[in-house]
Amino acid sequence: MEQSIETKLIKADNAFSEWKNVPFADRQKLISKAAELFKAKAEEFGTIITKEMNKPISQSISEVEKCALMMNYYAEADNVLQPEKIESEYAISEIHYVPKGVILGVMPWNFPFWQVLRFATPAILSGNTVVLKHASICFGSGNAIEKIFLEAGFPGGVFQNLEVGHKEVKEILEHPTVKGVSLTGSEKAGAEVASIAGQKIKKSLLELGGSDAFIVLDDADLDEAAKVGALARLQNCGQTCVAAKRFIIQKDIEFDFLPKFIEEYKKYVPADPMKKDTKIGGMARADLADDLEKQYQKAIDNGAEALIPLERISDTEFNPGLISVKEGNPILQEELFGPLGMVMIAENDVQALEMANDIPFGLSNSVWTKNTERQQFYIDGLESGTVNINRMTSSDPRFPFGGTKSSGYGTELSLLALKEFVTAKTILGK
Repeated sequence: MEQSIETKLIKADNAFSEWKNVPFADRQKLISKAAELFKAKAEEFGTIITKEMNKPISQSISEVEKCALMMNYYAEADNVLQPEKIESEYAISEIHYVPKGVILGVMPWNFPFWQVLRFATPAILSGNTVVLKHASICFGSGNAIEKIFLEAGFPGGVFQNLEVGHKEVKEILEHPTVKGVSLTGSEKAGAEVASIAGQKIKKSLLELGGSDAFIVLDDADLDEAAKVGALARLQNCGQTCVAAKRFIIQKDIEFDFLPKFIEEYKKYVPADPMKKDTKIGGMARADLADDLEKQYQKAIDNGAEALIPLERISDTEFNPGLISVKEGNPILQEELFGPLGMVMIAENDVQALEMANDIPFGLSNSVWTKNTERQQFYIDGLESGTVNINRMTSSDPRFPFGGTKSSGYGTELSLLALKEFVTAKTILGK
């Protein structure tokens, strides 16, 4: 391990020995200050995001502003970590929540500020310190976040950005100072990191991929579902784990809904991401665009039909594509991470639910129906961490975020996230 990385890990461990004793309310004051700074610099930091991964500037600015909103939520949150007194026959009968120590964050490029701060804020508020391994194209974002923590008044070592590659993750995670890891990324990366953590008996939290269903039934508001559906697929150029990727349409409304949906879909035309009226830019890297093209061809070779052809117009830009896919196509078992959507036709609610669940992933689904009994059918039956009714998926600081099956485990956001990297310590005495 490079001496500079070793030094930073030791610094994080030393900072933890003091940070864990800082009162919860005092930690919240610093988080509030950091939120204020992020909000004030939203345009500056939004520009960094856009330059790094081609997100339209308006979406980049919104990402930073959402980070400030989330941090303010935690800055005002109830202290769910204070010792709990439990009724029992013992004179002393309590549960204490003790932070674990240095937590490694392995974070992706698609939301360079949000993913980092969504993990780091509750971890730090819980009394831990954080070291970040960001995506290689997002070191600028990582350094900017570290500077804000220092500017807000956090002690040095509470949050540090490590400019390292994937090869160094194993060595860092195995280092004795590191007590846990949170990873947002692919299923493959999650399995590798969880394996290392498991071998060293260290806590891991995984937020992985998804292939979320957007189910439109015959009593839905079709105009609204079409408009929201296009946004749900193509926001951030479709590079979102919780993006709608499989549009499951009830057969009775196929010919009413699809023309509306296609019309909305075609409004997303790639343009200069630095212009504030741009709705979709390019993908983050050319190799990712190559992968999407291969998946598109694989789907077509296995019987999919192009409703809107996926057309590559530059190294990273596409005119977004939409394909009609039948059950059994192997592409349904993969995640499409880019501007390509899939349409499936279901005879009824039972088949729509089966289609929605017949994948390895279980992150978040969206169901469009006005009927409360049908809503409950899907709420009870969908295998995912979130179910949205008549809305697209979007994370909210107040509610837990996480998946099931190959989409990972553990909770981000909400007050539950404050207990992810703590030890519940039982205290009993006569």
